[in-house]
Amino acid sequence: MRPSTGSESRLVFIDAWAWLVLANDREPEYPRVTALRHQHTRSRRHWVTTDYALDETMTRLFAGRPFDQAVAFCDGIFQAEQERTLTIERITAGRFHKAWQLRLRYRDKPRISFTDFTSFVVMQELGIREALTADAHFTQVQLGFRRLP
Repeated sequence: MRPSTGSESRLVFIDAWAWLVLANDREPEYPRVTALRHQHTRSRRHWVTTDYALDETMTRLFAGRPFDQAVAFCDGIFQAEQERTLTIERITAGRFHKAWQLRLRYRDKPRISFTDFTSFVVMQELGIREALTADAHFTQVQLGFRRLP
């Protein structure tokens, strides 16, 4: 599903890092990321993530938080998708293959996760240039991405 924002520049990619910050109000970056979320909502910037980024998020969330809190946070993500303030892009076989090709291309960067490569593919396909992440890999690949905050 593509959001009807009218402009690709209105899209922001949300990495697992950002979800984990938003799930924990004790995280040092929580106030900044929360403020950015409110700013994006007011300016109608649409958030995009992937099922792979959510896989990473859920794995770490359920390992580190009480079960009921993890469920409530994930339910909030799915509610945002239903309300169309978030799009969850699925990693198809074609996207998986493109991510594999990136993995082979960046042989000098073995620490980049395959999930990150799938994120890069989706960002390229949708024309997304900004990612809400602390992960330096998004800029190290030199694909024109910019990290927020």
